Amino acid sequence: ASKLSAENEVKYEEAAANASSAKEIALNSQNAAAEANYKDEDLNIKAEEDINTWYELKGIEDSAKSESSIKPYNLIPSLIILGIVLCILFSIGIHFMGKSVKEFALGFPVVFIVAVLAYILASQVNLKAWGLEYVVWALLIGFLVSNTIGTPKIVLKAAETEFFIKTGLVLLGSTVLINKMLLIGIPGIFVTWCVTPIVLITTYWFGQKILKIESKSLNITISADMSVSGVSAAIAAASASKAKKEELTLAVGISILFTSLMMVIMPLIIKKLGLNPVLAGAWIGGTVDSTGAVVAAGELLGPVARDVASTIKMIQNILIGVMAFGVATYWSLKVERNSTSEKNISAKVLFKEIWTNFPKFVLGFLFASILFSFIYFILGSDVANVFIDKGMVKSIISPLQGWLFCLAFASIGLS
Repeated sequence: ASKLSAENEVKYEEAAANASSAKEIALNSQNAAAEANYKDEDLNIKAEEDINTWYELKGIEDSAKSESSIKPYNLIPSLIILGIVLCILFSIGIHFMGKSVKEFALGFPVVFIVAVLAYILASQVNLKAWGLEYVVWALLIGFLVSNTIGTPKIVLKAAETEFFIKTGLVLLGSTVLINKMLLIGIPGIFVTWCVTPIVLITTYWFGQKILKIESKSLNITISADMSVSGVSAAIAAASASKAKKEELTLAVGISILFTSLMMVIMPLIIKKLGLNPVLAGAWIGGTVDSTGAVVAAGELLGPVARDVASTIKMIQNILIGVMAFGVATYWSLKVERNSTSEKNISAKVLFKEIWTNFPKFVLGFLFASILFSFIYFILGSDVANVFIDKGMVKSIISPLQGWLFCLAFASIGLS
């Protein structure tokens, strides 16, 4: 342990030296651009590149500092506080849903412990290298408990799968910003908004006509998972089509399996083909399901491919709301209508059915996206990059969203 700590200390010192040097270079470049009244385009570009380099090296320094100073037992108080805060927040929601707060609060610690164990296993270096994310471990640990000793009834009262998932998806909206969508240009928007729906419809047709999948809700959940944006899209499609929890679990399992393979294999193929980084990033962003896997695969090809890939994936995430509305409408017009003898229906009743099928949390997702996009516009890209991207989103919202998804899949396993 002492040897590991010493190695981490050396890494931190090297990272700190690199960040300090980069900061000095960035300041000089910024001063040079300022002296030219920001009219010299070359100086402006160099200043921006040097500042971004400093940001990246500063992040590496912060990460190395955490590894050298934080010991496992120091995380226990933080986890206890996090568990208490989440329990209180969700208890408020449980109260307004008309359910027992006492039963939820008594069972929640077990669900939270399963989520913590899942994160610990997902952080293990070798398992992480294979792309085995916390979602897999949350499901497996939950399955292990429910199929051996059995899940206590009081714990099942806290296994609020949909509540956790939908809250996490609302938070996801804060990372899907309209201004970033515009930066990628027409080709990027074409890849995400034209190709993605075509893949969704074609995949669903293939599942129904060729593979003869009996469950239409399972088919559309898998199709949304692989065409739009992985787990998040699968959850929205499952909600809109009233899919069973088992169907959602199967769709997510298939997604994770192929994502783990693609995040390793695709960069190797791209390097072999010698593709342009922008094209390579667009291919990864539009093909690999998980956002984390997209960033990891793009990183293997360099910063340009990584940034393009992650931007494409964020734009693709915007389609979650549109896709959910489309699925809800199709289910009301075709699937549920064909299963009943009633064919003629008034527009009022039809709209009511569509609204019933439509997952309401998508409205929260869209509201968060519009709100944060507006804040980003008001603050300006430079200030917003610090306060929103590197501040609220990276430090608070994204980690919280990860915990909510982990709790959700722990709940699926336990139940």
